[in-house]
Amino acid sequence: MALEDCWLAARQIEAGRVAASHHMGKEGKLYIRVFPHKPISAKPAETRMGKGKGEPEYYAAVIKPGAVLYEVGGVNEALAREALNLIAHKMPIRCKMVLRRHGL
Repeated sequence: MALEDCWLAARQIEAGRVAASHHMGKEGKLYIRVFPHKPISAKPAETRMGKGKGEPEYYAAVIKPGAVLYEVGGVNEALAREALNLIAHKMPIRCKMVLRRHGL
């Protein structure tokens, strides 16, 4: 779960997915709960003013505090904690692991 707000780039989301799936191997399932819908555009360096808006550089997901970024299912809590810790180290914001309570 995110503790801060940010724009999370698609390559950062992918880096978290790769780290977690490499650690878990064939066990369990990783769910990505965010999607990069927002195009971030930029003009090339040393370009004169005017001539319209720049081309999209990358796509980003708008993250608010409390948003769940990834879910892990089908593994024990220790392996899930290690995988989510690897993901948290790839993120540019502070994150924490939350447990889903069943029976609510």
